This record gives sequence, C-alpha cells and structure tokens, in this order.
Amino acid sequence: MMQSAAVAAKGGVPGLHFPGRGNRVSVGFGVVGKRTAGSNRLWMPDRGFCGGSSRLGSSIGFGVEMARMRSGMEGIFRSREKARYVRVQASGDLESVPSDKPQTKSSGNVLPYVGVACLGAILFGYHLGVVNGALEYLARDLAIVENTVLQGWVVSTLLAGATVGSFTGGALADKFGRTRTFQLDVIPLAVGAFLSATAQDVRTMIIGRLLAGIGIGISSAIVPLYISEISPTEIRGALGSINQLFICIGILMALVAGLPLAGNPLWWRTMFSIAIVPSVLMALGMAFCPESPRWLFQQGKLFQAETAIMRLYGKEKVTEVMDDLRAGGEGTTESDAGWFDLFGKRYWKVVSVGAALFLFQQLAGINAVVYYSTSVFRSAGIASDVAASALVGASNVFGTAIASSLMDKQGRKSLLITSFSGMAASMLLLSLSFTWKLLAPYSGTLAVLGTVLYVLSFSLGAGPVPALLLPEIFASRIRAKAVALSLGMHWVSNFVIGLYFLSVVNKFGISRVYLGFATVCLLAVLYIAGNVVETKGRSLEEIERALSAAV
Repeated sequence: MMQSAAVAAKGGVPGLHFPGRGNRVSVGFGVVGKRTAGSNRLWMPDRGFCGGSSRLGSSIGFGVEMARMRSGMEGIFRSREKARYVRVQASGDLESVPSDKPQTKSSGNVLPYVGVACLGAILFGYHLGVVNGALEYLARDLAIVENTVLQGWVVSTLLAGATVGSFTGGALADKFGRTRTFQLDVIPLAVGAFLSATAQDVRTMIIGRLLAGIGIGISSAIVPLYISEISPTEIRGALGSINQLFICIGILMALVAGLPLAGNPLWWRTMFSIAIVPSVLMALGMAFCPESPRWLFQQGKLFQAETAIMRLYGKEKVTEVMDDLRAGGEGTTESDAGWFDLFGKRYWKVVSVGAALFLFQQLAGINAVVYYSTSVFRSAGIASDVAASALVGASNVFGTAIASSLMDKQGRKSLLITSFSGMAASMLLLSLSFTWKLLAPYSGTLAVLGTVLYVLSFSLGAGPVPALLLPEIFASRIRAKAVALSLGMHWVSNFVIGLYFLSVVNKFGISRVYLGFATVCLLAVLYIAGNVVETKGRSLEEIERALSAAV
C-alpha cells in the first residue's frame, strides 16, 4: 500500500517496566498503496489471435481456408494459455513460465510522472507523522491537556478518515481516471491541513484531521495503482516500492518539521500548514501527467491511450503495448465488477489473498514495536525521543531502499517470506529480552537490536510488497475495487489494533504479546508460501491471462 510503518504520539503506555521510562504513546500507520484499472474482460479466443475479427474475401474457398487457419491459431493460443495456467498453478511462480514475447526497449521516461504521484505518498507519511511532535503543544492551545480521550480522537480520527478514503479511492479512479482522482484528492488533503492549522477549538481540529484522513486513504489506493499501471514491466517492482520509500520520507519530514517546537510552541500550526504546499504541487503536476493507458483503453479512448503510451514509453512501444492490452482483454464490453462480484467464485480466491496480506501486515506487530520504541531506547540509555524516532525512521528508509533494488531481482514472494521470517525472529528476541533472566544484563541492548532488526525486516517486504503485488494479481475489471477492499482491511485492522492494543498488553503482558506477533509472522510465511504467486518480470496482461485462463 501498501506497506506499513508507525509514528509516536503522546500518551501513556502501561505494561513495560524500564527505569526512567517516559509517558509516551505512538500512533501506528500502514502503507498502502495502491493502482487500479477499469473494467476488463478475460481474453476470449473467439476474438481471434490478434484480438480482432478477420474479414472474409470474395472467394468462398479463400474464406474457408482463412477460417481453418484462424481456428488452428486459436487452438494453439488456447492450448498455450491453458499450459501457462497449469504451470503457474503447479509452481506458484509466474517467472518460471516463459514470456509471450520479447519486449522492446523503451525510449520514454516515466520517472517525472512517478515523482509527481509520490507527492501523494509524501503527504500520506507527513499527515501520519505530523501529530507526533505537535500533539502536546496543540493540546495546550486547544485546552485539552487533561482530556486524553479528546487527544485520542485527534490522533485516531485520521485513521477513521483513511478507512473511508481507501474504499472510495478505487471507485473514483474508475469513474474519473487516475490523474483526475489525484486532483480531486487535493481537496480533502489541503482543506484538512488548513482546518488543522487554523483550528481554535478541538472540534475544528477533529474535522480537519478527518478530511486529511480521507485524503491519505484515497492516496493509499491511487498512488501505487497509478505507478504500477504506467511503469515498464522490467522496473515495475522498483518503482512500485518507491511509494513506501516516500511514505517513510514524509514521516521523517514531519519529524524534522517538529524540531522548532521547543523554541516556538505555536510552531505546530505551521507544521500542519506545510502540508498544503505538496498538495497544490500534486494537483498542478497531475495536469501535465499522462492518464493510465489501461484506463483509457478500457474506456474505449484508443487514440488517447496511444498518445499516453507514446509519452510514457516512446513511439516504438505503442504497437506492442496496444497488442498487450487487446490480448489481455482490456477495453472489452464486459462491465465493471460490482462489490458483490469480489466475493463470488470467480474472484474470491485472489481477493482473499490481497485482504490476507494486509491483515498479516498489521497483525504482525509493526505498531506494537513502534509504540514501545521510545521506552526500549531509553532502557539502552538513549533518552532523546527525537533520536529514537529518527533511528526507527532511518531503519525503515534504509530497508525500503534495499527492497527497491531487490524487488525486480529477487521477486515479491521471496522478499515477503524473508521479511516475515526476520520479523518472527526479531519478535522472539524482543520477547526474550524482556523476560529471560539470563539476558537481564543485556536486555536494553538486545531490545534495541530486536527493534531495529524488526523494522529493517518489515521494510524489506511486509511493508512495500502488498501494495505493489495486489494490483498485479487482480484482473483489471476488479482491480480498483479489489485494491480498495484490501486497503480497507488494512485501515480497519490498523484502527482496531490501535484501539485495543493497550488493553491486551495490560492483560497478558508485552512479552506474551510479542510471542503472539511472532506466531502470526510464522503463519504469514506458511500462507505466502502456499498462496502467493511470483509476478516479477511479467506485464500486467500476462499475469492476468495466466491466472484467469482456466476460468
């Protein structure tokens, strides 16, 4: 999204017993991510080998020969697709299946357009992280210092709004297109930031945070969606994971923006208003970005699709990409899937994989690690909250940068398995550092090591991969709604975990909770090994045909 991270916010966190422990709580957040495409029909052999119908000649004999040739080609193509599907089902790895055809080198450059889209990712991270340093100061100004419930609403309203935004983002992208949805998203992002910056009472602040939450929810769906749909196949993984990298950068920007607070208590208003600038830049930048060729083709706008392909990849790629779209069934007459279609036999298995990946992402404990990161670092002698947050954030950025370089080499599935395995080991180390008496002299150091290793492991796969992988495996006619549903699962689970996490810690203790998270990580490894397919090195249309040829 998608992937996840977390930021600290003020509050009390019971259940951890370290000397000199401060009274500080963190707000969790998740990645998202996301790409969509409009309606798509599965490839139908009766359309002919090249996706169109043949015209009969004047001679009946010639027509019969053409019919025989066409029938033979269809049989070959159908057999090949069936064989590809069987091999995918048997191996769970699309990479082991030969590509349909060699790909010509692209002379275009999609990086400027990816950069504009990533402004949405920066805003995602910034709005999540800005409350970290600002909460204490805005609580004084808005007279809610003694009211921790209202402070909690200021923090958690953003997540509630993000849940709403994630469900609407896909539908908006299908109806208005990707670039127009980016521009519409600026409205809640900018208005929310403005209301938060100028709030004179807590009600206005909560409304501003709700609107900003809706904005980042929409961003979580359309940023990875747009990037995936415009990225060349050979670097789609690297560009897709950039979404997570820029979310981390947005969080670090919020951390840096809070540094002047100690000398200027009113600086928190400037911190919220800063978010207006990238919002406006994103709206202006999207006016010059090409629309997704897949969405244009699905809408029947063939000339505009060819123009967008030329801008993105160069004129030599137009024929190849258009043929890919026709073979994949994009732009056919099958209507968009409805919400209930996602739960039908045709799509439920792949949709359930998407929802499960985001559920595992949240239940694996990323928020718990960050909730306690401040206390963990203090136990090791790191008293500065800013230093602790910076170390966690730097670990996340470093791990995500490594993931970007490995995404198209090692593949999505292997990174997920490696990531969740590392997270399980880190959780076990954290649990033992809190309870095992033999490790008591080294508990602080081991806890810091476990925290850093966990964040690194998370950022290698569990964070960036789900938001990249899901748009790749969803058929284009369900892509928008299926991505929205999966991201909705992400935000709902994020909100519920934040709501009940402290109660669970009070009841069972942090060590047992960490053991539970380690178990979830191991279950995730088993689930991924048995249900997730590898998609690196394949176009979206190839993936769709391979996964749906037997339907």
